Amino acid sequence: MIRSFLIFIFLLASFVITSFLTDNYSYAISLKAKKETLSIENETWWKSAVNEMVNSQIVSRGVTDSRVIEVIKNIPRHLFVPKEIERFAYSDGPLPIGHGQTISQPYIVALMTELLQLKGKEKVLEIGTGSGYQAAIISKLAKECYTVEIVEALAKKAKETLAELGYRNIYVRADDGYKGWKEHAPFDAIIITAAPEEVPEELIKQLKVGGRMVLPVGTDYQELVLIKKLKDKIEKEVIIPVRFVPMIMGLSQR
Repeated sequence: MIRSFLIFIFLLASFVITSFLTDNYSYAISLKAKKETLSIENETWWKSAVNEMVNSQIVSRGVTDSRVIEVIKNIPRHLFVPKEIERFAYSDGPLPIGHGQTISQPYIVALMTELLQLKGKEKVLEIGTGSGYQAAIISKLAKECYTVEIVEALAKKAKETLAELGYRNIYVRADDGYKGWKEHAPFDAIIITAAPEEVPEELIKQLKVGGRMVLPVGTDYQELVLIKKLKDKIEKEVIIPVRFVPMIMGLSQR
């Protein structure tokens, strides 16, 4: 009698434990499947959005560099904007990223990148890291990207984002952009993503002969300017009117 009762208790306990393990295993599998589904759905969303962005905003406006287009198609722009506005990441315009700064309109990002004419072996200086999106694009088109951001909080956030996404050839520095990055000069190309009143002479000095610089220039009225540094002169070409946030001047430059 006692033996039968003990066998019954053993079988009951085995059943309960097995059911518990089975239910939890099923739940784990279900949760994993749900996460994978959400991941696939999220990737499907941004891949569709970025293709639409490239076709309707960038290619349609005349950007033709196939390398630039391909790189932009494969960078998740929504990961470079605040979470609460990521649904607008692929829209046709700039977006706020905090501290009075913005991530530039996709077309302008593509145009400025194309104007640099990067081939893959260049050392590029970017002034105005912002969210890190422009640096991410450059890093896929050049050998190295050195990027300077005067707002320390933005520099820190961009550095973290880029590291999390696996970028290893981008070097972020919190400093005054007007000073450039002398230790690594000269640069094959320089891109400035905020508007100074005039072209900074120090940055021209840090541009290699034969190099290109792209930047917005002006205050109330701004123009996107392409600078080519030749052996005996500086050539300037106005591309289009633009509107950028002002380039912040450090105390040493005031």
